[in-house]
Amino acid sequence: MTRRLRPTLRLRLTLLNGVLLVGAGAILLVLAWLLVHDALRPTDELRSGTTVVLADGRSLDAAVWQRQLVDAASRDLLVKGLLALLVISVVGVAGAYLVAGRALRPLHQVTATARRLGEATLDQRIRWSGADDEVAELARTFDAMLDRIAAAFEAQKRFVANASHELRTPLAVMRTEIDVTLSDDEADTGEYRRMATVVRDASERANSLVDALLVLARSEAQAGQGLARRTECDLASGTANALSAMAREVERIGLRVQTSLRPAPVTGDPGLLDRLAGNLIENAVRYNHLHGRLWVRTGTDGQRSWLVVGNTGFEVDQADVPGLFEPFRRGGRERTGARGSGLGLSIVRAVCDAHGGTVRVIAQRGGGLEVTVSLPAADGVAAT
Repeated sequence: MTRRLRPTLRLRLTLLNGVLLVGAGAILLVLAWLLVHDALRPTDELRSGTTVVLADGRSLDAAVWQRQLVDAASRDLLVKGLLALLVISVVGVAGAYLVAGRALRPLHQVTATARRLGEATLDQRIRWSGADDEVAELARTFDAMLDRIAAAFEAQKRFVANASHELRTPLAVMRTEIDVTLSDDEADTGEYRRMATVVRDASERANSLVDALLVLARSEAQAGQGLARRTECDLASGTANALSAMAREVERIGLRVQTSLRPAPVTGDPGLLDRLAGNLIENAVRYNHLHGRLWVRTGTDGQRSWLVVGNTGFEVDQADVPGLFEPFRRGGRERTGARGSGLGLSIVRAVCDAHGGTVRVIAQRGGGLEVTVSLPAADGVAAT
């Protein structure tokens, strides 16, 4: 399939300006000719039959003489007007070509920058320094888009590197245990059982990490495309289930738990919302002191439903809080000995984004965090 050749945008703009200029000039020339011709039409004082003596001694009928004057003036106006129109058209078309080239210069810079872009050259920018007009706005918008693309590439690289590192650890543990056990010719049933237990624990950790990665990917996809499933559900119910699932761990650590679970109905994906509540509770338990505190509240004000989860624990600077939402970023040393995937708050933020909600984290004085999730309440909900 052959591609039909089209003139460049610069040439089309020049031709358009040229046509408009020639057309306007031609209209003005015709109007001027009509006005002059009308102003020089024969008058009643010079009737046919009247003789006029010219400077060279010739005698002419007055009406004939006047018509000759009008025709001569009209021809002179037309010739000079056409010459002036030609000059103006040439100058105007040349000027339009130069102006169009200057106006389209940022587009050429955008094209050249885009052609130079690659995975290793995402630092290329237009950095337009001309007039602050619509074209400058286009250049700034293109630069901002490149900033976002570069940030996304860097985040993707970090994510892949961190995911590979996190998965490598349990795999290395499994391989080491298997190799050590197999190399021991005197290994008995008890040794094999111990090896199997270690391998099972490592595989469970790897499986949990893969599940968390899938949930994060699903949440981020639905944040950009909209929820595929919407059901009315209650944050209080999902939070109660999450607390029940962590009850044994809470008892082992000796946490003091304070709850106020009032109805908090929302409309969304129940699986993602349950995972949101579960991640917050798991983080609050894992990143806590022995015999520390855990407080959980849910409720609604009629417009928004909310979930608050707070805990004691290690101190976190408020300036470091945004980094906790990055994948595989942990706020510090786990105080209770349990290891997480490092995706907890990343998943929470992605689920909130998918449901049109917000998440706020406040570092507590003396240690610990308080996380507040706010989501649009289900329709027809009264404040509680």
